[in-house]
Amino acid sequence: MDAASALRATPTGSPASVAPAMPPSFEALFRREYPRVVAIALRIVRDADEAEDVAQDVFVSFYRKHPADAGYAPAWLHAAAAHTALNVIRSRERRGKRETAHAHESDRSVDPQAAAETSETRAEVRAALARMEERAASLLALRYSGLSYDEIAAALGLRKSSIGTLLSRAEDAFKREVTR
Repeated sequence: MDAASALRATPTGSPASVAPAMPPSFEALFRREYPRVVAIALRIVRDADEAEDVAQDVFVSFYRKHPADAGYAPAWLHAAAAHTALNVIRSRERRGKRETAHAHESDRSVDPQAAAETSETRAEVRAALARMEERAASLLALRYSGLSYDEIAAALGLRKSSIGTLLSRAEDAFKREVTR
């Protein structure tokens, strides 16, 4: 999906009747950051369609409130992707849809026991993240989505020198949540 399509789509997915002109700077930002925003969301929600929905919501929100050439744009988009995706997994209705979809995937797997264990592990990870403090969950989501300490610091407005310590604490909190 390109930036213009993402912003013109209505909640039902049908194109709006009048499309606003897309500034070239926003189009460039969208093309550059969309794959990473989707990857961050996908790492958290584990569903490609939901990850793309998260990315669309993030870009629409950014477009409405911020200039495309803002220096903070990538960091804002990465943080918003993590926060929005975490909110998605906190939603009971969507959680039910993911678990139902996951159950159908398990039916097709070669080893039902391994598929059940994997599904259970993923559900435990998502539940633990949902129970954690927002910043700690975001730190883990961004780091395990492949962002560097510099990128995480920029996305969450933290000092780079504190990222290692905060990640260690977040990992400890995650372990406590998993063993709860």
